[in-house]
Amino acid sequence: MEFTDSIPFWPILVAIIVPLIIFAIMVSVVEIVGAWFMFEKAGEPGWAAIIPIYNYLIAIKIAGKQWWYILLMLIPVVNLIIYIMILNGLAKNFGKGTGFTLGLFFFRFIFIPILGFDNSVYTGDKSNFDA
Repeated sequence: MEFTDSIPFWPILVAIIVPLIIFAIMVSVVEIVGAWFMFEKAGEPGWAAIIPIYNYLIAIKIAGKQWWYILLMLIPVVNLIIYIMILNGLAKNFGKGTGFTLGLFFFRFIFIPILGFDNSVYTGDKSNFDA
């Protein structure tokens, strides 16, 4: 008689997967709420934070970049460089430095709510976004 015959595998799997799913949902909610407030702080509609792709367009606009950066996000490897440029624009337009850009890149779920809830003021220019 083997050990695997006496103990089913699925309870162990559920015990590992369910907390991970709950944690992922909590992190997503915190990030969405932070993005909502960040968008409103920049004078954009907060509900845009919950619309896929549109939220990236609004973030690009807030970062002071042109709208076609969203198309560059579709190109592998180039998208990584463009994403860093967008995050740097977000950080600069809220009065933050390069270290904050690194925080946005590596710990987005922490630094987006910081932008939304801290007392920083949006000082950027959204005029580059015109189509």
